[in-house]
Amino acid sequence: MQHTDNHLMQVLKRILKSHPWMCAMTLIAIAGAVITSLYPPLVLESIVDDLSNTRSVAFGAAMLYFILIAVSGFLEAGQNAMITKLGQKITHGLRSELDAKLERMPASYLTAHPSGEIASRFVNDVDTVDTLFTDGIVSMFADACKVISILIVIFTKSLGLGILMIIVTPLLFLMTRAFQKRMLKAQMDNRKAIARVNNHIPETIRNIRMIRSFHVQKHMEDRYDDYIDDSYQATDRSNFFDAIYSPIVNVVSAGVIAVMMIFAASGGTFQNLFGLSVGTAVAIIAYVNKVFDPLESIGMEIQSIQSAVAGVKRINEFLDEPERTVPETMPEEDDRKPCISFDNVTFGYNPNRIILHGLSFAIKDGEAVTFIGRTGAGKSTIFRLLLGLYLPQNGTAEIHGMNAAEIPDSAKRKLFGYVEQSFHPVTGTILDQITLFDPDISGEDAIKAAKLVYLDDALEHLPKGFDTPFEQASFSEGQLQLLSIARAIAAKPKILLLDEITANLDSATETCVLLALNKASKGRTVISISHRLNEAVKETRTIEIPSLQA
Repeated sequence: MQHTDNHLMQVLKRILKSHPWMCAMTLIAIAGAVITSLYPPLVLESIVDDLSNTRSVAFGAAMLYFILIAVSGFLEAGQNAMITKLGQKITHGLRSELDAKLERMPASYLTAHPSGEIASRFVNDVDTVDTLFTDGIVSMFADACKVISILIVIFTKSLGLGILMIIVTPLLFLMTRAFQKRMLKAQMDNRKAIARVNNHIPETIRNIRMIRSFHVQKHMEDRYDDYIDDSYQATDRSNFFDAIYSPIVNVVSAGVIAVMMIFAASGGTFQNLFGLSVGTAVAIIAYVNKVFDPLESIGMEIQSIQSAVAGVKRINEFLDEPERTVPETMPEEDDRKPCISFDNVTFGYNPNRIILHGLSFAIKDGEAVTFIGRTGAGKSTIFRLLLGLYLPQNGTAEIHGMNAAEIPDSAKRKLFGYVEQSFHPVTGTILDQITLFDPDISGEDAIKAAKLVYLDDALEHLPKGFDTPFEQASFSEGQLQLLSIARAIAAKPKILLLDEITANLDSATETCVLLALNKASKGRTVISISHRLNEAVKETRTIEIPSLQA
């Protein structure tokens, strides 16, 4: 398996290669900002020397100084703007890559990881990678170029001060390295705490009825407080190191200037090393301040980088997850074989806990079959194997001789219509709930599906009919289940999979749903986990699924 660090780097290389002009313009802006920042102190040196020697200052020199300051500030702003735009491109490209990766993830990953944790990778962790570039690596590169350029100028002006700066700079670097390790641990702890918070909130909302019914609000509140406190403590540690870094840099900056002045006034050998004119002294002080400003920024950028490293590691972990094999071509269908067949299928979500062992059965075209068995026997698991969401450990699950796992995602909706116990809405109109934005399903197809399940009358009374936003439609449980059936049959599938679709309905609503289902099932193979299906749908054969659990 490839090292995780390479995954994100490969993604970033692809993104940067797709924006060559923006990368070039960013480098040009950085170079321009660095070069123009060197000239104002040199002009100021000439002006001060003229004043100290009682010479008049040329108006052009004064204007040049102000112009260089303005140009330097303008290029600095341009540099920051280009870095920000480059960061936005990287963020957009990275989120697109993660979205593509998520589509290739197996169902086992999605069920094993809380939704809040996965969402935090797309939001919080990607934002930290944006920070890594906008306030981290690229900005630190620009500041490092400034430091190196200024040190070169200082050496040309004062050899002694240049040597002093060479001694001080590594000490500051060692200090920042010590801060790095502590801030990285704090940022990693904060990321973990935030992920737990992000998962706790939707979990609480999803189970709010159960929480209130069993009066466990205090427990949920305490858990939330613990997660928030963990985040607070980690952030507090990081902020402490950030708070003391800047004062240390400022003290060192003042100390370097003080040493320079003492040695320059001491005479002898130090006079040769540190001897300066008044103008040069003013310029050197300006340069020293210019050195420590980007050094201080580098220290801040190190914190941004350390914060981003936590997100980068989590993204690399995600990119390193094994992917499912995504079929691209439809396997060859054999109409001579049963519509659905399981041959000696063994499967378990956990290798140590097998759910189905050596299961075999066959279902003919147009047949209606109901699976029966104890809770946990694996009835819903059979559906997941048929849909290709999981692979059997042994045996085969086939549809007309085609391995279920080898059927492309694009072909599944015309093959299967899946109705679950609860309706899962999407953001959009009522029509969108049926089509799911599938371009192959026309508005006419959706309307026909709604009429077939007796839902058209209810939709006609909505303000905008099929174009009414779902949030504005007050549907009953039964109407939602009818909408779910309409969604399932809109693509005219050959097989209907019904997973306890009447479990949450009262008897009167159940009768209405089963009547609609009776019409929707005509001409299709129907597989159900509902014992009551045979009361409304054509003659049903039952297949008992043995339970392996004691």
